[in-house]
Amino acid sequence: MTAAAKKLFSYLLKATILVLAFGFIYHQFLNKNENLRQFKLLIKQISSNQVVFTLTVVVLLMMLNWLLESLKWQYLSRRLARITVWEAVEAVFCGLTWAIFTPNRVGEYGGRVMFLPNRKRIHGVFAMAVGSFAQNVITNITGLLASLWFIYYFLELNTWAFIGITVLSLAFLGILLVFYFNIKWLVTVLNRIRFLKKYHRFFDIMGRYNFNELLLVIGYSLARFFVFTFQYYLVIHLLLPNIPFFEMIMTVIVFIFIQSALPSLDLLDIGVRSFTAAHLFLYITNQQIAIIAAVSAIWLINLIIPAILGSVFVLKLKFFDRTA
Repeated sequence: MTAAAKKLFSYLLKATILVLAFGFIYHQFLNKNENLRQFKLLIKQISSNQVVFTLTVVVLLMMLNWLLESLKWQYLSRRLARITVWEAVEAVFCGLTWAIFTPNRVGEYGGRVMFLPNRKRIHGVFAMAVGSFAQNVITNITGLLASLWFIYYFLELNTWAFIGITVLSLAFLGILLVFYFNIKWLVTVLNRIRFLKKYHRFFDIMGRYNFNELLLVIGYSLARFFVFTFQYYLVIHLLLPNIPFFEMIMTVIVFIFIQSALPSLDLLDIGVRSFTAAHLFLYITNQQIAIIAAVSAIWLINLIIPAILGSVFVLKLKFFDRTA
C-alpha cells in the first residue's frame, strides 16, 4: 500500500469511528433518552445552588476517575513504551469513544493501544487486560460483600442457605485474589495450549508484573471504585436526601456489581441500567423515577461526555505508525 493510500485509508477509518460514535450518541441521547428529561424536571424542584454545586463536584469526580485510569494505564504500559500522563489521558479518552459502539466495551482496548508504537499494540491489549482484571477484582470483592448484606437484610433466606452463599462467596473471592496476584499462572496455562504457544511474546507481558506492581494497580482500581460510588451517592442524595447513607451506598455497590456482570453496549446500556436500578432500589425507596433519572445522569457524565471529548483524540491516531 502506497503512502498516499495509507493516508487516505487512515482518514476513512477515523471518519468511520467518529460517525459511528456520534451516530450512536444522537440515536440514544438526543433522540430517545426520556430519563434525562425526567432528571431535568426533578432538579427544577431543588435549589439551583445545590444542583450546580453537586453536578460540578460530580463532573470533577468524573475527571478524577478517568485521570486515575490514565495513571493506571501509564503504569501498566511502561514495560512497553514510556508515555506521559497526557498521552495516557488521550489514549483512555480515545478508547472511551471506541467503546460506546462496541459490545462489552471491547473497542476501548483498540482505541487505547493505538497510542502505543505499532509493534507494541497487541502486547498492550494484554497489559490493559491486567488493569481490567484488577478493576473486576475490586468490583467483585465489594459487590459480593455488599450483596451478602443486601440478602441478609432484604431477602428471606433460611440461615443455612445464607451460610452456604456466604461460604461460596468468600471462597470465590479468595480464589480471585490468589489468581490475580499470581496472574503469571495464566501465562503458564496459555503456553501449554499448542496453537497459542507461538503467540507467547504477546501475552507474556501479563507475567512480568510482580506483587508490588499488581498491588499498586489494584490500588488505582480501588480509588476509582470509591470515586464513582461517591458520584452515585451525590446524585441520588441530591434527588432523594432522605435515604440513609449506609443503605444507599450498599445498594449502589450491589447495583455496580450486577451491572458489571451484564453484557452491554454503552449507548444501549442505559436501558439495562435503568431497569436494574429501578428494581434493586425498590428495597430502600419507592421513588423509581428519581433513581432512574440519577442513574441516567451518571451515565451521561461518566460515559457520554468523555466519549465526546475522546473524539478529538481519535483524529490523532496513527494506524500505520511503524516505530518500535
